[in-house]
Amino acid sequence: MIDYQTLTFEYTRCSEQSPDAAASVHPVVVVGAGPVGLATAIDLAQHGLPVVLVDDDCTLSTGSRAICFSKRSLDIFDRLGCGERMVEKGVSWNVGKVFRKDELVYSFNLLPESGHHRPAFVNLQQYYVEGFLLERAQELPNLEIRWKSKVTGLAQHGTPGAEDARVTLEVETPDGPYALLARYVVAADGSRSPVRKLMGLDSHGRTFKDRFLIADVKMEAEFPTERWFWFDPPFHPNQSVLLHRQPDNVWRIDFQLGWDADPVLEKTPERVIPRVRALLGPDVKFELEWVSIYTFSCLRMDSFRHGNVLFAGDSAHLVSPFGARGANSGFQDGENLAWKLAMVLEQRAPDALLDTYASEREYAADENIRNSTRSTDFITPKSAVSRVFRDAVLTLAREHAFARQLVNSGRLSVPAVLHESTLNTADEETFAGQMVPGASCADAPVADAQGAPQWLLAQLGGRFAGLLFCRAGSALDGGTRAALDALARGPVPMHFVVVLDGEGAVPEGLPSNATVLRDAEGLAAQRYGAQDGAFYLIRPDQHVCARWRRADASRVEHALKRALCVAGTA
Repeated sequence: MIDYQTLTFEYTRCSEQSPDAAASVHPVVVVGAGPVGLATAIDLAQHGLPVVLVDDDCTLSTGSRAICFSKRSLDIFDRLGCGERMVEKGVSWNVGKVFRKDELVYSFNLLPESGHHRPAFVNLQQYYVEGFLLERAQELPNLEIRWKSKVTGLAQHGTPGAEDARVTLEVETPDGPYALLARYVVAADGSRSPVRKLMGLDSHGRTFKDRFLIADVKMEAEFPTERWFWFDPPFHPNQSVLLHRQPDNVWRIDFQLGWDADPVLEKTPERVIPRVRALLGPDVKFELEWVSIYTFSCLRMDSFRHGNVLFAGDSAHLVSPFGARGANSGFQDGENLAWKLAMVLEQRAPDALLDTYASEREYAADENIRNSTRSTDFITPKSAVSRVFRDAVLTLAREHAFARQLVNSGRLSVPAVLHESTLNTADEETFAGQMVPGASCADAPVADAQGAPQWLLAQLGGRFAGLLFCRAGSALDGGTRAALDALARGPVPMHFVVVLDGEGAVPEGLPSNATVLRDAEGLAAQRYGAQDGAFYLIRPDQHVCARWRRADASRVEHALKRALCVAGTA
């Protein structure tokens, strides 16, 4: 078995460092080979772009770090080609429990309905996530990874967005410096982003005056595979504690310490072991695998785009760990950006499409920061009044459902619904369900033409998709057929997915590349509020951008142009 915690990678001299090398401009350079940088680079490469990924280190992360990966992230990993490995190795969970002292306040289920391919969350140490992503990246011939390559300088040339605009990176390596040229640069280089510093940019927001201890503890324990959160437990009075299970019999325990705690002293075994022993009891055998002290902030850059440099993940925004919104939102940054860069570089869309990456993900970052800040304020009240409110809510929540909605031990990560995106086309008719323009697509169980079980999201793929719901054995109306024909002949590669409501005949006149599915359980139609003839236009990142009760060629073409920022569709 590979030990991802001790893997190291060799530095290899690159072609630009040869004395007679001609300067070449790479379409995209990604800076930072952490989880978000790796995922973004893979996504770009799967869109057919040549990608260079540089990192100043030559190892994967140490310690578990980010461990909670949401259903949305698992859906993204599926499209990147490594979702199954993540789920097989990870610890899947849907249920959380909240305690006050030693009493259960309430429990919740994040995925209360059946018919989903992936669980609400998987717990998996960050070094496994990076390792699985790296192995997938190494399979892609158009993705080059350069280790021990530290970016020490950056300059932009030309008018941002123009075809001749360039970014020059100065890169320091064991063999000396060299210049790396790119059309676009994605800065996924973490919360201390060297790229951000080189450009003289800052993040703004709020830093919370509290300290927390992370202890990764290896043990055989009877705790169920659930998220347990304690307010004021008897084993750690007046503070909070969070418990999560990870693979390999490792458990993550977060202890709130308070702002006055000595971060050096609290990391010592003499301080950590008694805290863990108080939680587990005297008879449980355990060993410490990793210990860290952290404080946290809720910050973001004013803009995620600066010329031809685009920021993603922690380099662009930072949130407290409560709610698992950091890495999960970073993966959504990457999938939002990858298809847009591909469309621009393939000259299927104007450079202005990249401005919508910034606006959409800034909107999502604000939502994450808002929820993260509220969680932190509830968990660590900073005034007597706030503490009285918090304790009253916890007391009421044991008996009253309304109070449970106010308990906030970390509102767990969900994808932002991009309601205000300029890429959406507003509904002209009334639809049921939550698949509004801007929403990320819901999954559902379906069957293929041979009757084999499939999942809807896997069939949508990573291109623009036309999702058509129709009755088996019925004929397509003229408007739907014209819309499908127009999209099939259009300049943007389009995939068609047809969901039939039964076992009858497949309608004639479908595009030759259409994937036909059977909705035997009716869950796909239910989740999309769809009746016979309903048509959805889906973005490559599987967000809805438009929907109609009946497809109309001119309306669908207009919506597609709007989703690509083509002039004249505002």
